[in-house]
Amino acid sequence: MQNTIIRKNEYFDSVTLMSLSSKILGVEGVEEAVVSMATDMNKELLRNVGLSTKESDNAENNDLLIAIKAIDEKSYNEALKSIEELLKPKNKKKAKGEVEDPKTISEALEQMEDANIALISVPGQYAAREARKALENGLHVMIFSDNVTLEQERELKEMGRDKGLLVMGPDCGTASINNIGLCFANEVRKGNIGIVGASGTGLQEVMVQIHNLGGGVSQGIGTGGRDLKEEIGGIMMIEGLKALSNDDNTEIIVLVSKPPAKTVEEKILKEVKAIKKPVIICFLDGIKDDKKDSDVKFVYNLFDAAKEAVNLVGIKTGKEKSHEALKLKIREAKENLKAEQKYVRGLYCGGTLCAEALSVLRENIPSIKSNVAKVEEEKLEDIKEYSGNILLDLGEDQFTVGRPHPMIEPTLRLEHILKQAKDETVGVILLDFELGFGSHEDPVGVTLDTIKESKEIAKSNGRDLAFVAYICGTDIDKQNYNNQKMMLEDAGIIIGESNLEAANIVAEILS
Repeated sequence: MQNTIIRKNEYFDSVTLMSLSSKILGVEGVEEAVVSMATDMNKELLRNVGLSTKESDNAENNDLLIAIKAIDEKSYNEALKSIEELLKPKNKKKAKGEVEDPKTISEALEQMEDANIALISVPGQYAAREARKALENGLHVMIFSDNVTLEQERELKEMGRDKGLLVMGPDCGTASINNIGLCFANEVRKGNIGIVGASGTGLQEVMVQIHNLGGGVSQGIGTGGRDLKEEIGGIMMIEGLKALSNDDNTEIIVLVSKPPAKTVEEKILKEVKAIKKPVIICFLDGIKDDKKDSDVKFVYNLFDAAKEAVNLVGIKTGKEKSHEALKLKIREAKENLKAEQKYVRGLYCGGTLCAEALSVLRENIPSIKSNVAKVEEEKLEDIKEYSGNILLDLGEDQFTVGRPHPMIEPTLRLEHILKQAKDETVGVILLDFELGFGSHEDPVGVTLDTIKESKEIAKSNGRDLAFVAYICGTDIDKQNYNNQKMMLEDAGIIIGESNLEAANIVAEILS
C-alpha cells in the first residue's frame, strides 16, 4: 500500500524531517518513506521513488509532504501514526514566570540581550532575509541553510564586512567560536591556533589533528564552500583572517579550502602579507608550484596543515610511531586479495575527506573517479552504475535529497557497503566515521553488522575483502573515540590515524 499526503502551509525544519524520515524507514513493513517540505528537489525525489502524485507535483514550498510505501495497510497505518506522533508539538506546561520560546530574532534578543551570534537554519528562500535581520541587529551570523543565491551571499557578506561582523555560510556546517562547537564540530583542546575553513569536514579534520598532536584551537571560522568563488571574492576568508590577526588568543593562523579562483587567491595572499602572525595555507588539491613566500607555509593536505601549525606553536609531535603492526596488516590484506580484486570503493560521509582521498590516491591508483572530482576525466558520470576505482561522497545532494546527511544518519550508507561487497572486482572498501556535535551517537556501532555481512558475502564467493577506516574524532568527543576504534579493530578493520594515512594504506594494499 502507498499514499502521499499534502499538508498545506505546515512548515517543519529540514533537520527534524530528515531525522523523522529515517525513523519511519525503520518501522517494520515500510519500504519507502519521505517526510519533507515540497521543494523542487524533494518533489523530484518523490518522482524518483515512485511516490509522486498530481497533487504533490503542484505543492508549494511551504507545504508538507508525507509519502509512505508499505507492504500492507497495517504497516502503512503504523508508519502514519508514528509520523503524527513525532510531528506533534511538545507542549510542555510552562512553570510560573517561565518565558515563552522566542519565535523571531527580535524576540530572542529581548530575552538574550548579550547574544552576539545567530545560527540560521531555515529554508534557503528565507535564510537571506533572516540573516539580514540578524546583521541589522549587530549579530554575527552562521548560515547552515543552503539554496541561497550567490547574489544574496555576496550582499550579506559585504554587509557583514561593512559592519565588522562575520557571515559564516551559506551552507556552513562547522564552526568553533571561543571553543564552543557549532553544528558539526568536534570537542577539542583550547589553544592558540586559529583556523578559517571553506570546507566543513576539512575544518573538522584540521581541528582534530591539532588536538591529537597535542595542540589546541582558539577559533574555527567557517566561510561556506562558495566563499572563494570569483563571484564572492573570498570576502569572509579575508575577514576571518583579519579577525584572527586581531584575536589575542590566536598566535598561529591556518587557512583551509579547495583551490580558490586565481584572482581570489591573489587577494588572499595580499592580505596574508599584511598579517604579522605566522600563516599556513592548505589549498587542498591545489597545484604544487614554487610558492616561496617566506611569510607563508603552503601545504597540500589536512594533516600537514595541522602538523605545521603544532610545530610552529613549539609543541614537539614526537618521533613517528613504529608502523610494524600496521605494515603486517597491510601485507596480509594484500596477500589475501585475488588477482581480479583490483579496485577500491570509498564511501564517504565527509565531502572534503573524500576530496582529500582523491588527491592522494590519484597518484597511485589508476583511472580513479569521484562525484566530487573537479578534473573532467575524474568526474563520475553515473552514481548508480559504475566500475573501477570509485570514491563517493554520500553527503552530496544526489544522495541526500529528502534524507538526513549520512553524518547524522550513517545507516544510509549500509546499502552502498553491501553493493560493493557483491562486486568481485573490489578489494578494499574505504570508510570514514565522524564524531562530535551533530554527528550520530554511535556511527561505528550501527555499521558493524553490515561490515560483517559484507565480509561473509565475499567469503561465500571464495574471496577476502579488506576494510580501511578513519575516525575523525578526539578522545574528548561525546561518542567515546576509544570505544569506536576498539569496535573497528575487533572486526579486523585497518584504521588510519588521519584521513591521509587511511588513503595511503589503500594505495599500499592495491599497489
